Amino acid sequence: MSLLPDRVAAQSLLEQHVQDPYQRLHARMVATAMAGYALRLGEDPHLWFLTGLLHDLDFDRFPDTHPAESLRWFVEWGYPADLIHAVEAHAYGYHGYATLPRTRLAAALLACDEICGVFYAYRKMNPVRYGEMKAASIRKKLKDPGFAAKIDRATIQLGCDHLGVPLDDHVANLILFLGALDEPGGAPAVT
Repeated sequence: MSLLPDRVAAQSLLEQHVQDPYQRLHARMVATAMAGYALRLGEDPHLWFLTGLLHDLDFDRFPDTHPAESLRWFVEWGYPADLIHAVEAHAYGYHGYATLPRTRLAAALLACDEICGVFYAYRKMNPVRYGEMKAASIRKKLKDPGFAAKIDRATIQLGCDHLGVPLDDHVANLILFLGALDEPGGAPAVT
C-alpha cells in the first residue's frame, strides 16, 4: 500500500523543504502541467499533481546529488513506486542517473519539467499570461539555444518521445494547462 499526502500537506512539505521562490513556482507550474496531462490521458490527477509538486523537493538543499534525498524520503514515506520512478527518471543524464521513463507519469514529468523553465523565462521577458502565450513564440524560443540556455532541450524531446506527444502539441498543451495559473491564487508572483 502506498501513501500520498493531500494537496495541503504536500504544499506544506514543499514550503518546508524549498525556500527559493522560483523553485516553489516551478514546482507549482510542473504540478499544474502534470495534472493537465493526467486529465487528458485518463490518469490519476492527484498522483500526477503531487509528482510534479514534489519532484524537486531536495533540490534547494542538495542540488549536487538531486534527487537522491527525495528518493530516500519518498521510499520512507511510503509513496507509490510510480512517483518514485518518475522522480528518478526526471534526473536522466544528471548526477549519474540513467533511468529512462517506463511509465506515462515518468515521461510526462520529463517532458514538463524543463519546458516549464522556458515558459517562466518567456514570461519574465514578455509579461503575458500563460494561457495567452503564442505557441509559435515558445517554439521559436525553444529553437534559440541562447534563450534560457541552461534548459536541456534534449530532455524535453526525450520526454515527449516517451509520452508520444509531438513537441508542437506539447507546447500547445502547456499553454492550455498553465493557463490555470493565471487565475487568482493560481501562482505566486516571482520577481
